[in-house]
This record gives sequence, structure tokens and C-alpha cells, in this order.
Amino acid sequence: MKRWKIAIYRLWQWTWGLPQTLLGLAMAIKYRRCPHKRVGGALATLHDGDWGGVSLGMFIFVPGDLRSEQKQRMLAHEYGHTFQSALLGPLYLPAVGIPSFLWANLPRNVKKRSLQHIPYESHYPENWAEQLGHKHFPKVWPLSRPSEQEERI
Repeated sequence: MKRWKIAIYRLWQWTWGLPQTLLGLAMAIKYRRCPHKRVGGALATLHDGDWGGVSLGMFIFVPGDLRSEQKQRMLAHEYGHTFQSALLGPLYLPAVGIPSFLWANLPRNVKKRSLQHIPYESHYPENWAEQLGHKHFPKVWPLSRPSEQEERI
């Protein structure tokens, strides 16, 4: 991704997407000792928590203990959510964050996905994040990129 595009992306996240970006910054500070990766204009944290992935503004959080292929798939998906944040701005949390959280965590939804073998990415807003992430992710994070590119901040 070109520097000017990254600059615009970050400026947009820190203005139009400020509410979720501030929440993401708080989480990045909490997980500051975990490995981080730059993904386009976003910052991905490979967290050591016992929960899945989340994107807040330009901040992405995925479990660090996933296999490489799973990690890249989740990074791509969460990267898609960062574009939703940039597009929706202050509407992101009610329009994407809450529905996503409920689809992932509400016991009846977890049970429904399990019993009916429904893919997590099949419903709004996850299907939209999948489309955005898989469209843009390979451009900033080639799937063949070696893991030694991880850095600590």
C-alpha cells in the first residue's frame, strides 16, 4: 500500500472512525507486550487472550496461537472490518460491532451455527468483511510472507 494511501486511511480512522479507533488503541495498549504486524494502514496484534478476533478502527486483534493459515484467514477477515469502520465511521459500532458481537457470542447463535453447520462468515456483517478483507488483504500481506516479519512494539 502506498504511503499516501496509508496516511489517508489512518487520518480517516482517527477522525471519521474515532470512537472505535480509541477503543482499539486502549486494547493495543493493554496487549502492548504481544507481537504486532503492520497490515496496510492497520496494526494487527497477535494477542494471548482466550478469545477470538476483533477489529476496532485501524486496530486488529487475532489470537497469536493459531496456525499460520488460520491466522492469515482471520487477519484478512478482520482487515475487512477495518474498511467497514472507514466507510461507516461513527455508525460502525451499532451497525457492525454489535451485530458481529451478537452473532459470535449469543448462545442461541452459537448453537444455531453449530447445529445447522452455518459458517460464521455467512451472515451480515461478517460476509461483507470477508469480501472486503479478501479483496484487499493479499495486496498488503502476501500469503507467502514469512512469519519472522513479526515485530514487537
